[in-house]
Amino acid sequence: MQQDHAVAALSRPLPGLAGHPAKAHHPMLLITLPDLNEDDQLLAAARRGSPAALSAIFESYFEPVFSFIRLRVDDAALAEDLASEVFVRLVTVLRQRRGPRSSLRGWLFQVARNLVNDHYRARKGFTESALDEWLPGPQDDDPELHAIRAATAEQTRRALRTLPPEQQEVLILRFAQSLSLQETAELMGKQANAIKQLQFRAIQALRRALAPSFTEPEHG
Repeated sequence: MQQDHAVAALSRPLPGLAGHPAKAHHPMLLITLPDLNEDDQLLAAARRGSPAALSAIFESYFEPVFSFIRLRVDDAALAEDLASEVFVRLVTVLRQRRGPRSSLRGWLFQVARNLVNDHYRARKGFTESALDEWLPGPQDDDPELHAIRAATAEQTRRALRTLPPEQQEVLILRFAQSLSLQETAELMGKQANAIKQLQFRAIQALRRALAPSFTEPEHG
């Protein structure tokens, strides 16, 4: 069967990704998502058993899925194995005439999230590197972020660590990764309006956590 050959091909990481010097010293990889326009066509062709379509999906999505997993997994080799397993599972469900018929991107990232949580047998938060790298940049024009920028980097990092993982995730994806509301919604398996509300709550929680930092100590 054509998909049998694809399983072996998809279980191999992209050439040059593992141990790449530019990646190895970068604490947090940026998630760059491919254009959605071709996703439906690729998925339809993959469901028909096209090895070319499966390879194209792998080429487009392996690195974003790997980067997404690395936000929670410190071990690059483990992250690579889990990312590969995402695509092996895609081939498996397509072979069984199951799997996604639309929203390929959302399906891949949901499987990635589940694999990470299953590996750790609990909901996995973010790595220290991912949390340390998160700071709202000057391009983030959300007025709610203005007060956060008044805090020091260390104060903000400490406050971020006190937030629930889901609130950490929306802040990291929206601001550290610069993903749109819709892209963030697809990665988190939610509607865009729900992401808006989650982002608002996360920023409010972060501001509350930072409040003691803005209080001048009393001297008696």
